[in-house]
Amino acid sequence: MNVQQLKVFVEVMRRETLQEAAETLELTQPTVSFHLRKLEESLGTPLFRKQSRKLIRTEAAEELLPYARRVVSLMEEAAERMRIRALHTHSRLKLGASYTPATYYLPPFLADYKHRHPDTDLLLTVKKAETVLSLLRHHEIDAAVISLPDEPLKGLQVLPLIEDELQLVMKPGHLLSKAEPLTAEQLQGETFLLHEQGSTSRQLAEEWAAYAGVQFQSVMELGAIETIKETLKFNSGIGVLPLRSILKETAAGELIRRPLPGDGYVNRRHICLVYRDEPIYARHIRDFIEYIRGIAGAGS
Repeated sequence: MNVQQLKVFVEVMRRETLQEAAETLELTQPTVSFHLRKLEESLGTPLFRKQSRKLIRTEAAEELLPYARRVVSLMEEAAERMRIRALHTHSRLKLGASYTPATYYLPPFLADYKHRHPDTDLLLTVKKAETVLSLLRHHEIDAAVISLPDEPLKGLQVLPLIEDELQLVMKPGHLLSKAEPLTAEQLQGETFLLHEQGSTSRQLAEEWAAYAGVQFQSVMELGAIETIKETLKFNSGIGVLPLRSILKETAAGELIRRPLPGDGYVNRRHICLVYRDEPIYARHIRDFIEYIRGIAGAGS
């Protein structure tokens, strides 16, 4: 078993066909098949079986995959570190973030970190939280800052940085903007503007609605928080948005925010630092994690 065989194996697991993996690796299909065969021989167990010209993964392949990803990632990281040392060039820190932290939380900290570490280039990928977690688990990014419920994630370290609870949001003059108290019953029949499925905000909005007994009978689903906010300014609907995303508009009086009604409901939404639960060898990754830990410790 060698690194090239594992690299081929990881790429085949990622693709639909051997040909797609071969094209990505810039190898011929027979070469890819050769590496897979040699890997199976060294392991003493089949990793794939053919069915109607498709490769079907075995249980052994699924069990090997996380180990192979880690080995390939470490080898690539080691090669990158040696390349940096040889060329006296910059380190590359690959970060992931979900939309709220990327837009309303991270920018000043990324600027400060870059000022402190000018020899580190920052590459930020912004996706939905579940997509960012997948990138992290697949060793395609080094660390992430995303909005999450307060629950453990297998194989990952999760450090809550700051609460960012959901709020009801509406335009000034909405009939419910001054209701005291605002109850779940008063929300029945309202049109809700919600973030897209798969986002942490949508997951927790639906959890709150189930807890409070609110029926989302009429929903407008939008893919971006900024779009939801602009729509609310000209719409009689009610948004369910993270607090940090609406501070500017509510301070200016452009929108009104109200706490989620529901006796005993507890916020579970936090902006969190997430990284793999494994040894971290690269200094620039350790430096970033310690920097963000320091922010959390300072209560930012």
